[in-house]
Amino acid sequence: MFQYTIRRLLQLIPVLFGMTFIVFMIIRAIPGDPAQTILGQQATKEAVAALRDQLGLDNPWYVQYFHYLAGLFQGDLGESIRTKSAVSSEIWPYLAATFELALVAMIIAVVIGVNAGIISAWFQNSWFDYTAMILALVGVSVPIFWLGLMGQWVFGIQLEILPTTGRENIRNPVDAITNLYLLDTLIQGDFQKFGAVLRHLILPGLALATIPMAIIARMTRSSMLEVMKSDYIRTARAKGLKMFLVVYKHSLKNAVIPVLTVIGLQMGLLLGGAILTETIFGWPGIGRYIFDAIGYRDYPVIQSGILVVAAIFVTINLIVDLLYAAVDPRIKYN
Repeated sequence: MFQYTIRRLLQLIPVLFGMTFIVFMIIRAIPGDPAQTILGQQATKEAVAALRDQLGLDNPWYVQYFHYLAGLFQGDLGESIRTKSAVSSEIWPYLAATFELALVAMIIAVVIGVNAGIISAWFQNSWFDYTAMILALVGVSVPIFWLGLMGQWVFGIQLEILPTTGRENIRNPVDAITNLYLLDTLIQGDFQKFGAVLRHLILPGLALATIPMAIIARMTRSSMLEVMKSDYIRTARAKGLKMFLVVYKHSLKNAVIPVLTVIGLQMGLLLGGAILTETIFGWPGIGRYIFDAIGYRDYPVIQSGILVVAAIFVTINLIVDLLYAAVDPRIKYN
């Protein structure tokens, strides 16, 4: 297991470096000049040229890429062209916001999706099975932005029971420690702020959880149906074991491998693909951070932001691979 983990970690290095090169080249193909964007359209050519020279944008692309890689080897993600601040110090609050939102969304998706899939397989061809699968199909098909807007209109405007934007009550802000607001409020023992943060998470969390919830439910049902047809499940039922134990103890353990794969992939996608949800709900996450940087042609922020998200994505995939062996003793990594 240890050797396998080290080998997989080493394999991630060329993947991440290849990703940095691709992103580096793509963002420089975006129309627009960062210096012109910063100074405005009324700036003189001399001022734009001076700023380009100051930012090193006049250097050949391979020189700029070499400087970027040299900084990465030293743990330096670069300096934002727009704010003049180190990206490494700016990025964590945004990343923490997205991580908190994605984690809540994934908990919702896993709890509801897995149990819906199990019950659908348990009562195959029942009214619950048909209803759950229809809802799963709708969940995959409905755009997140429409669902988010409808949630805001119903629960925020009509019923006025949930906030529609932001992470916290702006009149009583959270004193950030880790920038994970749920954790910070628990550390401080401030349950009033904890409740406010949790209420702000409900609508965006549900909107973001819809698609992975539907995918997990369908995958769980499919995997459970296959396992429940196995001989050892028939034997367990013939011995008189309660159906609950047969399903949740014996069947689920052997059906969980493909479900784990889906959960890992969806968690990575939530971290990198939450930009629509963050925009609709005014959530200050990594998606909006990178999106705003694209508007300003802030190359270091775009490059480093995508690199961090990609690193998290491949790390989650590695963790899922290692969990296979923990869940299924038949799987060995030599």
